[in-house]
Amino acid sequence: MDQNLKTDAVTLTKTLCGHLAAAQFRDLTDQAKAEARRGVLDWIGCALAGSGHRTITTLLSVLQETSGKPVATVFGRKLQLGLLDAPLANGQMGHVLDFDDTHMGGVVLHTSSPVLAALFALAERAPVSGEELMLAYAVGFEAGVRSGRTAPGHHKGGWHLTGTLGSIAAGAAAGKLLKLDAQKLTYAMGIAATQAAGMQQNRGTMCKSFHAGKAASNGVLAAMLAERGFDSTQEIIEGKKGFSRIYSDTAEPEALLAGLGRGWLIESNGHKPYACGVVLHPLIDAVIAIRNRDKIDPAQVSEIALRVNPLVLSITGVVDPTTGLQSKFSTLHSAAVALIDGHAGMAQYSDAKAVDPAVAALRRKVKPTADDTLRKDEAHAVITAAGQRHEAHIAHASGTAENRMSDAQIETKFMANASPVIGEERAKKAAAFVWALDKKPDVRELIALLA
Repeated sequence: MDQNLKTDAVTLTKTLCGHLAAAQFRDLTDQAKAEARRGVLDWIGCALAGSGHRTITTLLSVLQETSGKPVATVFGRKLQLGLLDAPLANGQMGHVLDFDDTHMGGVVLHTSSPVLAALFALAERAPVSGEELMLAYAVGFEAGVRSGRTAPGHHKGGWHLTGTLGSIAAGAAAGKLLKLDAQKLTYAMGIAATQAAGMQQNRGTMCKSFHAGKAASNGVLAAMLAERGFDSTQEIIEGKKGFSRIYSDTAEPEALLAGLGRGWLIESNGHKPYACGVVLHPLIDAVIAIRNRDKIDPAQVSEIALRVNPLVLSITGVVDPTTGLQSKFSTLHSAAVALIDGHAGMAQYSDAKAVDPAVAALRRKVKPTADDTLRKDEAHAVITAAGQRHEAHIAHASGTAENRMSDAQIETKFMANASPVIGEERAKKAAAFVWALDKKPDVRELIALLA
């Protein structure tokens, strides 16, 4: 029997929401708290770095014409927008450079752009403490990642998970911040999930990061509607026509509750040292390792042979990128810039670098092959130069849960991203605030530093 409106129904979705609604800050492990602080710092830096991108300028030109009452801050700009439009802008700027964190625990999800963009907007609606923000942030990971695990064929089907699962994550996180009870949080999750969208066909375009912004906005709307009693099904994930069944060719609804209460999924979040699709990171590590170890001259290279997980070639198969956004999804481009520059930051994925003749020439020498014995965070590289073979194997890419960026590396990345936008002094104050986030009574002090 479908449990659509029976408020006394016991469903998987409602059981999860009951657990999340009851969660307290003291329930977070020390590692979950640490990852929340790291995640906030990393993401606000990515958002600031993306705030001046022409994609965001175009978006804001429309939102300023259409937005409602200006009550929420747009990061990196002297601008406020409505409660649904500020998270759209901030969520997109957080993801536009593809530099934001990625959870790879059974899904590939950029959780922070949808979730934190939603939470920071709501933090200007009513005072929110650092503890409350961190707890809601962790709740977002639970809802988003767990929902994704119920739909194993979701990514394969062409959905962009940051748009779909991001909506669910943002809805649950926003609902938690609004202190919704189990029933209303169930509604919020249902309202968010019914808005879930985002197609991989738009990878390499302005729409890819738009998915993250829409997910943030969807989440805020879902939570605020649920707060007022707007209802939804009690089984949005597991129902006969629920998320796990219509967004995937196979369904594992029981995965929604698997291991619930044993740690927090935010603990296994990963952060990006490179400004591109996360599946490219192991091959970049491998090429840079060879470059640094053997002092390879790119002019002497005859071939860069790569063995990677099959997902790499399905996601990042752009052969001849002509824009920076396209180059973020090019295996060939990433290997080329890694060898030429020894890095894969924002500069290596600019419009200018995409059409650089030296990079284009080296791209033609990159030969990737799929190897289904390799994990998503693993890669092999063999560079042939001047008749010599140079090899490297990366077991776990830098930035993943198994090979984490240190706190110092997270802060260095943040300062490099934030300082050009808000100045070094304000960036240092923002970093200090975030490292002590759980001691802060009102996060609007942080938001003021990011404007």
